[in-house]
Amino acid sequence: MENVRELIQIMTRRFGFLNKSCCSAGGCDISLIQSHILYEIDHQHKPSIQQVAEALGTDITTFSRQVQSLIKMKLVKKTPDPDDRRVNILSLTTEGKYVAASIDQQMNAYLSEIFSHMNDSEKDTVIRSIKLLNAAMEKSGQCCTTPLG
Repeated sequence: MENVRELIQIMTRRFGFLNKSCCSAGGCDISLIQSHILYEIDHQHKPSIQQVAEALGTDITTFSRQVQSLIKMKLVKKTPDPDDRRVNILSLTTEGKYVAASIDQQMNAYLSEIFSHMNDSEKDTVIRSIKLLNAAMEKSGQCCTTPLG
């Protein structure tokens, strides 16, 4: 029997190497978590800070620090929601959109290079398997919440 946890650990570790400085765009070095934040802001409709933090499964304190660094880099802007001034909406600046598109391009090139080592049938199997795994993970209420001991 395959050690599934080990397989996931190895894959996560290999993607984790991107975390050092996953991408460079517009003269900015972007960490993996920052690239995830840019992606979520870009793909959600006028998301609040809370919505993006929840989507990434990040606690709000850690998330706020990352957002602040992206604001300082002039990639993200934070504006009060006109309907509820206590809520802040995140959006990408023009430079932020450029950086997000550049990261997208770099990640797609990286994935294309990985898939170039597979034939079409293997590539389709991997993509189908990732979709199945994502769907099953979405249905699971567990996600590391089971107490140890």
